[in-house]
Amino acid sequence: MSWRFGEWSAMHPLPLGVSERASVGQRVRAGDVLAAGTTYGSPVRVAAARRVGVASDDLDRVMRVQAGAEVERGAILARTGRRFARAVSAPIDGRIMHVRADGDLELAPIVDRWAVRATLDGVVTASTEAVVTVEGGAFCLQGVAAYGPDAVGELALGVDGPADELQPSRIDVRQRERILIGGGRSGAEAIARAHACGVAAVVAGAVPAGGLRVVFGDGVSAHGAPSRADTPTVLCLLGFGSTRIPEALYAPLLAFAGARAAIHTASARLFVFAASNAVELASVAPSLALVADWAAVRPLDGRATLSDDTTFPSEWRAPAVVTADGPIPAANVLPLDAMR
Repeated sequence: MSWRFGEWSAMHPLPLGVSERASVGQRVRAGDVLAAGTTYGSPVRVAAARRVGVASDDLDRVMRVQAGAEVERGAILARTGRRFARAVSAPIDGRIMHVRADGDLELAPIVDRWAVRATLDGVVTASTEAVVTVEGGAFCLQGVAAYGPDAVGELALGVDGPADELQPSRIDVRQRERILIGGGRSGAEAIARAHACGVAAVVAGAVPAGGLRVVFGDGVSAHGAPSRADTPTVLCLLGFGSTRIPEALYAPLLAFAGARAAIHTASARLFVFAASNAVELASVAPSLALVADWAAVRPLDGRATLSDDTTFPSEWRAPAVVTADGPIPAANVLPLDAMR
């Protein structure tokens, strides 16, 4: 899908342990916290009622903290007596998750605290323990895959042209918390440096598959990898390997430099928040074609005509799209909006 302005919907899945979340009808801006919570480890069972010498039904009377409270290691959980006191203390830092029927406590360690932030300016239309959905208006550019957590920041140019490769030397801490437009190709070195310098995200025409594996691990796929871990946020617009961004996509990116933007990794979309008449969009979406190395795509610019069956070097005859660089199998040419 090429650039479009309209109303969009962004679904934000929530992990377990939600403690607060936005309500339906609430207005939010990109970057606002939609939900927050805590991730817990395996709970520890703490003997309480029998340790202090009371019946399980009387445990509430001698508890010093309530169920659901966070405690530090050594904190007194329950206590009886004065001169000959008996007490139960917390063996670890954590939260009291449950009081059992037999008077024991379940104390779970806190592994992580998380927050999910909005990627659209708009209204919360759904809010459950599993997902929060926001709908709002923005310019949108659909990519083929996105990696890392959602990102929000100001768009900034990191290259001089749509075919340039993002160079690590062009990245420094002055671009902190910005979404960097990375040109036709971004390698693993540039992505790693951008992350180290605090760049919010990198948008590139393509990222080599080997570079993705270096940054995100061997299990990464062409479908993307949304996460909340401390990893770089990368949006691939066209494919993998090397390419150049079509002028119809690059010109609006150039015009939007300095505007607020967000990347929703689950849908691989770039949202830009600007007035609906901020830029003039191309009326026809560009087409893409496979190149000779079979590892990338390229925009099909210039004059092109459709021919009848053409014999290719492999001696295979098939319909072709004839360009200034030679014929290309018609099956290898797709509109940018087509499913890939």
